[in-house]
Amino acid sequence: MTSGKALGASANAPRNIPPGLHFIATPIGSARDITLRALDLLAGADVLAAEDTRSLRHLMEIHGISLQKRPLVAYHEHNEAQALPRLMKALEDGLSVVYASEAGTPLISDPGFGLARAAIAAGHPVLSAPGPSAVLCALTVSGLPSDRFLFAGFVPSTRSARLTFLEELAGIGATLILYDSPKRVGETLTDLVQTFGADRRAAVCRELTKRFEEVVRGRLGDLAERFAGADVKGEIVLVIDRAGDTRAEAETVEAALDRAMENLSVKDAAAMVAEAFGLPRRDVYQLALTRGRG
Repeated sequence: MTSGKALGASANAPRNIPPGLHFIATPIGSARDITLRALDLLAGADVLAAEDTRSLRHLMEIHGISLQKRPLVAYHEHNEAQALPRLMKALEDGLSVVYASEAGTPLISDPGFGLARAAIAAGHPVLSAPGPSAVLCALTVSGLPSDRFLFAGFVPSTRSARLTFLEELAGIGATLILYDSPKRVGETLTDLVQTFGADRRAAVCRELTKRFEEVVRGRLGDLAERFAGADVKGEIVLVIDRAGDTRAEAETVEAALDRAMENLSVKDAAAMVAEAFGLPRRDVYQLALTRGRG
């Protein structure tokens, strides 16, 4: 996490945060990726909670936010039974509670889910201040389709579990996003070739937003060769292209065109259907013209 000056007056925001549970996204690399709203919440909340209190203290110090005498509660999978009642009591007392992930957006491979579920069940306001996310950052730089994607979490560590996990994902018609260990990424890519095929496009994203950020794009077969036995360091996000589109029946395409043209122009309807079925746009446009809207 790189250092930087406090961003404007937000670091000195008054303590007037509305009661309820507020989730804030924290930087995944550069400390300056924090949002102004997140700084306001950190400065103004009655109670702070974090997956890693040391990381949050450091982030607050970088941006000139004083903890003062406010509680800072560690909340993670190993102490949930002790920390959850304390945070719920604060919410019941009408206080504002801000929860910060160690890095990125809360609840994305993060222990905040239990806190969110408990607060919602108890009828407390639950809000989120959007910000950094390794999932969306990787999708943005991958060069792969972003109209439909699935974050499938961490790749299992054992090979048998990993192969089962990947086989279940192989046919999904969406860009896949996975977290993986740098120690296993070469093995994972080899298993991806076995389950997805060597020609599927993918990107290996390493250390996103950090000093040694690297994005390697290519076919799975080529990526597997490149990373086989390599000494890889840093946080890894894998982005894999969707399964190959199957050729749709003519009746299915025509029905989709008819529905699309009820609300769209011929050109826009053809473009949407062509994208959905993986068909040449020119061919679908010609078909649309014959459907009575020419």
